[in-house]
Amino acid sequence: MTEPLVDRFGRVHRDLRISLTDRCSLRCTYCMPADGVPWLAGATMLSTDEILRIAHVGVQLGITEFRLTGGEPLLRADIVDVVRRLASLEGPDGAPEISLTTNALRLPGLAAPLRDAGLARVNISLDTLDRERFRELTRRDRLLDTLAGIAAADAVGFAPLKLNAVVMRGVNEDEVVPLVRFAVEHGYQMRFIEQMPLDAGHTWDRTTMVTQAEILERLRAAFRLEEVPGRGSAPAELWTVDGGPHTVGVIASVTAPFCGACDRVRLTADGQLRNCLFAQDETDLRTLLREGCTDEEIAAAMRASIAGKRAGHGIDDPGFLQPRRPMSAIGG
Repeated sequence: MTEPLVDRFGRVHRDLRISLTDRCSLRCTYCMPADGVPWLAGATMLSTDEILRIAHVGVQLGITEFRLTGGEPLLRADIVDVVRRLASLEGPDGAPEISLTTNALRLPGLAAPLRDAGLARVNISLDTLDRERFRELTRRDRLLDTLAGIAAADAVGFAPLKLNAVVMRGVNEDEVVPLVRFAVEHGYQMRFIEQMPLDAGHTWDRTTMVTQAEILERLRAAFRLEEVPGRGSAPAELWTVDGGPHTVGVIASVTAPFCGACDRVRLTADGQLRNCLFAQDETDLRTLLREGCTDEEIAAAMRASIAGKRAGHGIDDPGFLQPRRPMSAIGG
């Protein structure tokens, strides 16, 4: 059962992104509607034991990193226990690295327990430094709480501490430079993300999105940027800022896709394996588990999913269809 997860294009999959919940404490306009969200039914959600069973098989198949996502993963009541149990797994390549993507609202109380449980890194969403703009964008007045969560993550030693901003035209593209200045001042890494077709309302428009080229143009007007070589399978391209040591990243999934080096696979909170963020098909691991399958059967299902992975996400293809699930239900 130790054959790695390799697709027909030779890509080896080592990064499993596990969504712990589709719930979130914010309502970001590019991700979720203001209300009326059709939450996953509780009975359909994977239990912690079920998550650990799939994760155990994953490490035997060469998974070396688990990224915990949501929704907002810190809303899961047993998040510290989930991290501790994942960190205790051992595969052919040793213990996996555990990281987490969060809006940071619960980090003031959870940063230290998560670090002690084995969490290695956190990525934090921060789309604006303006309180009123934050309220309009997230539909919640929680900027100060987010900043407190970032400070808490920094205080307990999470590093590198990465801040993620989705850049949107007419919303926050004018904050690209201020966000980098904030990150450099505090020793964080700022990363900008091209807006992708993953909103619940399916209102994304390729012709109006802010591109990587535009982001870099704004940054180069304020900083001296030099590209960092050796990107590997990382989604972000990095540039040093004014000679370093600080860097800024851009995740250009739309205009400069990195599908050729993708090593990621996703597990939704209700137990569906997705071989691509934009996949139309899913592999139902939850039903397998609840019907009493063996580890070998889970491994076979995971291999079959990866074998069916396409060469790329196809956003620019004429026949591209946005995933039926929004980002909050898929997991980042």
